[in-house]
Amino acid sequence: MRRKIIFLDIDGTLTEPGANLPPESAVKAVGAAREKGHYVLLCTGRNYDMLSPLLPLGFDGMVASCGGYVRFQDHVIYDCPMTGEQKERAMSVLKDNGIFRTIECMDGSYTDGGLKEFLAARGEEGTNSELLRWRRQLEESLHIRPMAEYRGQPVYKIVVMADSRERFEEPVRVLGREFEVCLQEPDRYGYINGELVNRKFDKGRGVRRVCEYLGIPLEDTVGFGDSMNDEAMLRTVALSICMEDGSEKMKEIADDVCPCVREDGLYRGFLKYGLC
Repeated sequence: MRRKIIFLDIDGTLTEPGANLPPESAVKAVGAAREKGHYVLLCTGRNYDMLSPLLPLGFDGMVASCGGYVRFQDHVIYDCPMTGEQKERAMSVLKDNGIFRTIECMDGSYTDGGLKEFLAARGEEGTNSELLRWRRQLEESLHIRPMAEYRGQPVYKIVVMADSRERFEEPVRVLGREFEVCLQEPDRYGYINGELVNRKFDKGRGVRRVCEYLGIPLEDTVGFGDSMNDEAMLRTVALSICMEDGSEKMKEIADDVCPCVREDGLYRGFLKYGLC
């Protein structure tokens, strides 16, 4: 088999939502794939700081911040934070519409006051993996600090949460030319979460940048994901695989569906396609 580049989403794909370490079967799959000569990269909405628990497991690189920061081994391929003007305009219109904001920087994340209480009111039985991740990470203080501690560091992405889709109408109208407002499907209670991502990049273009840097064609790429922010990646890679408990829309887009994380889905997907 020719060398492949394998791109892995984290929350709901490599790990359970909100967890920072994958099951042993996934670690085994990644190690075996690399031993066969394949490259394995994280492809995630998380910022660099949030990846620190995973990096010791031996990944070859990352497409982080939804494609805003791309690195292969020690080489930074792409680095594109918001401009100061973009950040200020986005933060203002989101606040004016009652949307909770969490800004993601290279060294950590900073969140609006009241968001923890907002998330704590949601039930664990909700199905939105992104919402569960943010709730657990806030409760465990995973480098997500109060907005009052923010000191002007470059921002790569803004995570947004609100109690209705209507709150996003003005932000989409005002910011839509420069940013994609990627909203997840509502949880069972109707609450909405998503991400504000610069239109200069996405996970799919991150995949392309890695391929161009390595001189490996897109036909030799594989991607695993589960939610709406994986759409660009799944549409770009040659072989796209969605987790069984992932978004119904993503399952329609993907070439195949593999079992969920807690059923060793990643390992079983790697085995099925001879990646490990």
